Amino acid sequence: MRQIWLILAGFLLVGSIAALPPGVRAETPGPTPEAQDHVLGKSEAPITIIEYGSLTCPHCAEFDRTTLPEVEKNWIETGKAKLVFRVFPLNQLDVRAAMLASCVPAERYFAFIDAVYQSQATWMAAQDPEQALAGIARLAGVAEDKIKSCLDDKALEDAVEAQAYAAQKSFGVDSTPTFFINGVKMDPNGAQPYDVFDKQLAAAPKS
Repeated sequence: MRQIWLILAGFLLVGSIAALPPGVRAETPGPTPEAQDHVLGKSEAPITIIEYGSLTCPHCAEFDRTTLPEVEKNWIETGKAKLVFRVFPLNQLDVRAAMLASCVPAERYFAFIDAVYQSQATWMAAQDPEQALAGIARLAGVAEDKIKSCLDDKALEDAVEAQAYAAQKSFGVDSTPTFFINGVKMDPNGAQPYDVFDKQLAAAPKS
């Protein structure tokens, strides 16, 4: 699990983020679904998994490839749980990837995220990673002019950065992937194997 010592440094308006005092994270309510969230699964599912992931994070990609398919099969597709995915950028390329993701048609959002993770090693090694990401967005149905307008949208860029800052400040998110189950931070957290998720989902507090 990648630790972040100066999260968002260099592109947030604040110069640095002070560490939360002991005990604050445990006492602060965890995140809950919001109207603008992308949700995988049935909205009425009793268990909500909220994932904060970086699109350049190899641990997040590993979770997408190995653990998420089992979570989908046994919990999401059966209507017992739903997944909310929120991009938590670690760098400027993450911000650009999140901006592109926001312009993908809603019904193809998770397919885009999956494609980004599945091909992460390839597009990150490209001479121009941003253009490689744009190619994935085209395959997801985003027109060329829409791609340009998304990447030129300063308000969208600010919103992506603000969401990440809020996650760190309000919920103590400081690494990726970070998961909350019905508002409670997983322990252990990170890209855990399926059996860890299965046990924690089975013991999830009621929402």
